[in-house]
Amino acid sequence: MATMLSREPGPQLHLVDAPEPQAPVDPRPHVVILGGGFAGLSAAKALRKAPVRVTLIDKRNFHLFQPLLYQVATASLSPAEVAYPIRAILRRQRNVTVLLGEVTGIDLDRWEVVLKDGRVPYDYLIVTTGTQSSYFGHDDWSQVAPGLKSMEEALTIRRKVFRAFELAERETDPDRRRALLTFVVVGGGATGVELAGALAEISRQTLRDEFRTFDPADARILLVEGGPTLLRGYPERLTTAARRSLEKLGVEVRTGTRVQDIAPGRVRLPDETIAAETVLWAAGVTGHELGNDLGASHSRGGRVPVLDTLQLAAHRNIFVAGDLAASVGKNGEDLPGVAQVAMQGGKLAGKNVARLVKGKAPKPFHYFDKGNMATIGWNRAVAQIGPLQLSGFVAWAIWALIHIAYLITYRSRAAVMLQWAWAWITRNRAARLITGVPSTTDGTRTREELADIDTEARAA
Repeated sequence: MATMLSREPGPQLHLVDAPEPQAPVDPRPHVVILGGGFAGLSAAKALRKAPVRVTLIDKRNFHLFQPLLYQVATASLSPAEVAYPIRAILRRQRNVTVLLGEVTGIDLDRWEVVLKDGRVPYDYLIVTTGTQSSYFGHDDWSQVAPGLKSMEEALTIRRKVFRAFELAERETDPDRRRALLTFVVVGGGATGVELAGALAEISRQTLRDEFRTFDPADARILLVEGGPTLLRGYPERLTTAARRSLEKLGVEVRTGTRVQDIAPGRVRLPDETIAAETVLWAAGVTGHELGNDLGASHSRGGRVPVLDTLQLAAHRNIFVAGDLAASVGKNGEDLPGVAQVAMQGGKLAGKNVARLVKGKAPKPFHYFDKGNMATIGWNRAVAQIGPLQLSGFVAWAIWALIHIAYLITYRSRAAVMLQWAWAWITRNRAARLITGVPSTTDGTRTREELADIDTEARAA
């Protein structure tokens, strides 16, 4: 209550309570978007001219250009070159408010998003929280084999890779050095192929002549894929070309091989146990745990089933877009979790909300496939663009141009172009910094700590 002066008969003044002035209530429907990735940003931009107020919530203050995240992990690019503040991206869109917050749940009955430190009501909700690494029931493997879904994980991988070479310089035991110089990538999808190719180039080219007690080219790079081929979903000609390119770089490719166990310092395969200090996980993803709150039974991979309009069947004011949505393509199969699906889905979700606000029916999602691409080091890539199947330098050049075009800002584009040009000429990687303390900074642990944990677990 506010306090104001009131004059009664006579000279005496005294104070009485009066209601505080109330802020005007915004009559526009409130649209809440969870996630500032490709789908979330596309949804927000699609609502630019809609008569709504938008709140975008993300636990990080930046948008991450995830297709180039592996280049941060392998030191081709620095974090700032593949990330940009969400507020800066949306600063000219006056109907959007950006909140930094950690979402812990969704209250479907009260139409509220539950944050770690509060609640945000919504009239319409667009969930674009994406996916996270799946270890197929072996979550303990995550402590030994980091995935590549976040900036923190990329920096963890970068630290593990280059720290292994540094430790090998001082190691006198040949078996221990061999383990330090053995890198196992689990998963033969695009991320696994790109990581394995980059690791091979690091050992054969980037670090050449930089160490005195060993030759970095002696590093063993092993790519393990449980399926029959690499790059599932690509044409056979391109999967064969990708494998051939990796093997030319010195990568050992094993298809039809499932990892049995991962522990500190070793990976167990069906036919052997490999001593390896660095294991990287690119084998699978599952829908973000927030999908559990949406009241829908999950499809394969933990993704949330949606109508063709990207709405939940039981809650038509809630849309799911991007990697979390089990949206279906023309052939009846789930669409892949790639950036172009996320951008197109997020844009449609935003437009459909605008249509509902205007009393119009939402439109179905018709995905336009612009093709698939994966790089295998510098100058090598495979690309499927409509009927075209390309490999080698031409595919790599197209890949590079497309990724430059989709980067958020001109500053990022210029920085990445300069870094790539320098790396292409010199075969050097400028971001080879070992930062952070593994046991405390990012939640990962040193080998010694993991060994203690493993010993205690076996004893128990």
